[in-house]
Amino acid sequence: MRKTKVAILFGGCSEEHQISIKSAIALAASIDIDKYEPFYIGITKSGAWKMCEKPSLEWEKYAKHSVVFSPDRDTHGLLIKKNNGYEILFIDVVFPMIHGKFGEDGAIQGLLELSGVPYVGCDIQSSVICMDKALAYTVVKNAGIDVPDYQIIQNGDDSPKTERLVYPVFVKPARSGSSFGVNKVCREDDLDMAINEARKYDSKILIEQAIFGSEVGCAVLGDGTDLIVGEVDQISLRHGFFKIHQEAQPEKGSENATIKVPADISIEIKKCIQETAKKIYLILGCSGLARIDLFLQEDGHIVLNEVNTMPGFTSYSRYPRMMEAAGFTLSELFDHLIELTLRR
Repeated sequence: MRKTKVAILFGGCSEEHQISIKSAIALAASIDIDKYEPFYIGITKSGAWKMCEKPSLEWEKYAKHSVVFSPDRDTHGLLIKKNNGYEILFIDVVFPMIHGKFGEDGAIQGLLELSGVPYVGCDIQSSVICMDKALAYTVVKNAGIDVPDYQIIQNGDDSPKTERLVYPVFVKPARSGSSFGVNKVCREDDLDMAINEARKYDSKILIEQAIFGSEVGCAVLGDGTDLIVGEVDQISLRHGFFKIHQEAQPEKGSENATIKVPADISIEIKKCIQETAKKIYLILGCSGLARIDLFLQEDGHIVLNEVNTMPGFTSYSRYPRMMEAAGFTLSELFDHLIELTLRR
């Protein structure tokens, strides 16, 4: 039986480079090599593409050849630099396991659209919208889903309208992930410092009203209206806000948070969260997979937090844990995503 040739991309130029490597390591360990022939392509922080045998935290030491995707659709795959020339490698499907900028913002999706190679996950348009929290809020709010009150600051803008702010607020880069550059601000004196920190990651800044309630999430898998949802998870915070990917040893658990799967909520509330997540997924045009993060208030009110179109697959990541609680192993999840992509 012919094996499906899968190119798995990891690394990348964003602040989530290390998270992507860890996700790819977990993915590589779960692939059924009787069904698939995987090719691993690491992208350095500076943007160089290299083929390696397997992803690891020190993958660059063992990278063999420089590679690029051919924009020529007749080539349909990789150009591998060898002996002052290029060898062509046909690829059936790409799994772009890259988080954040140039991974979830439509950039890699645009390259793969040009190449004509099918790829796992959301398309260009939905990736662009979901990556920009302000755009996602606008689209979702217009469809009748509640979002936090917020202000946007861009380069050249004056200071925020502080008289409209009710503290605490969260200051965050509009187009970044894993809580990099995010700060909780409880008084006006600390606002400028938080804005400057967020500007290290993006020129577009979101100042968002804090929502009181618990953080919950829902993993969504599928295309169109044929959707599968994972078990809902729930984050309990001891202090601060959830930022496990920035902690020293996230594999051993979070320093300030506990994640419970399934969430400690009623069946009715769980179903409401899952239906809201599916609605948001469809509104934003998502495909393949996404993790929908929400706030659950004490009165049962549900408010959007954010949408991740290529969520982490690490041992401590929320998406695979929610899907595992719903009965999917990582290997089965990989199978389903590849099948979905090849059916489009």
